[in-house]
Amino acid sequence: MSGGKGTVSGLEARLARFSKIGLLTAPTPFERMWRLEKHLGGPKLWVKREDCIPTGSGGNKLRKLDYVLAEAVSKKADVIVSGGVVQSNSQRQVAAAAARMGLDCHLAVFHGRVARADSSYEENGNAFLNRLFGAQLHPVAWNGDRNAALYDLADNLRKEGRKPYVVPYGVSSGLGAVGYASAVTEIARQAHDHGFSPDAIVHCSGSGATQAGLIVGTAIALRHTDVIGIDIDAEPERVEADVLRYAKEASAMLELDMEKNRVNVVAGHSGPAYGVPHEQTIEAISLAGRLEALVLDPVYSGKGLAGLISLISQGNWSADQNVVFVHTGGAPALYAYQDVRERLSRTGSEVGT
Repeated sequence: MSGGKGTVSGLEARLARFSKIGLLTAPTPFERMWRLEKHLGGPKLWVKREDCIPTGSGGNKLRKLDYVLAEAVSKKADVIVSGGVVQSNSQRQVAAAAARMGLDCHLAVFHGRVARADSSYEENGNAFLNRLFGAQLHPVAWNGDRNAALYDLADNLRKEGRKPYVVPYGVSSGLGAVGYASAVTEIARQAHDHGFSPDAIVHCSGSGATQAGLIVGTAIALRHTDVIGIDIDAEPERVEADVLRYAKEASAMLELDMEKNRVNVVAGHSGPAYGVPHEQTIEAISLAGRLEALVLDPVYSGKGLAGLISLISQGNWSADQNVVFVHTGGAPALYAYQDVRERLSRTGSEVGT
């Protein structure tokens, strides 16, 4: 666990070159999923609890923001700009971080990417928390470009004499990936404390920098661990291309040679579209809740676990192997999906009879 550049301490030394603002209470918990493991009859299952980060109801983006917003401070920004769909977990975490830092926050809220118009979706969950955290919301029509509206919003603020800093969609950038590589140092040390090295790390993958960070981190500290991203966007080719791009950028920052063959994005578990849960998502959320008391969301973590369950059913790992599931957070979004809550309530009633 200690020693040269190809070790956990080597990764920690590289990460120490970058500034942070201190958003994390680290390390986040690392737990065995005993009951889910027994139910599935597969490998030994562990969960990395990024949902337990205290700031703003937690989530994986806060780990990235810890590094990205340090750059905002260095540039003396007085307003943070970002964006996402109505129920974006990323927006909520950006708004929470800005509130903690005492900075104004303006969010470009995309309408049209997720085909929902019910009041619960528009007003509850992350949408409510954005307002609670003091963010100013700017409705924008979705046109497929994830970042143009954010930079347009920043330009308008700049004309008003402000000093905006743009946090890209999903906090996905090379620097965001560097920030998420820090999760690997924790996973490696926590797994070591339990007497094993992970055979695989599985998580949901969308905007790309979380997977990119895991890839570059494991390339240094967990060389024999596979990183498997479950596409939740129904755009696996785009996801893979973005993961590769951010991994290359992060590798350059960390002075590491990027290995393209480490990028593994698994398709087929996203349901019909981004933000639309399918039956496997509902089942995964239900299993996580009643077997492990984990709260997953219908957009990201629920689909990620659905993908992991499918891979286990296909016999990807033996019973003596160890697989880590990264719980990326997102519980507030569950409260905005009334139809999902109703289906889960019925499932819970059926289990109890």
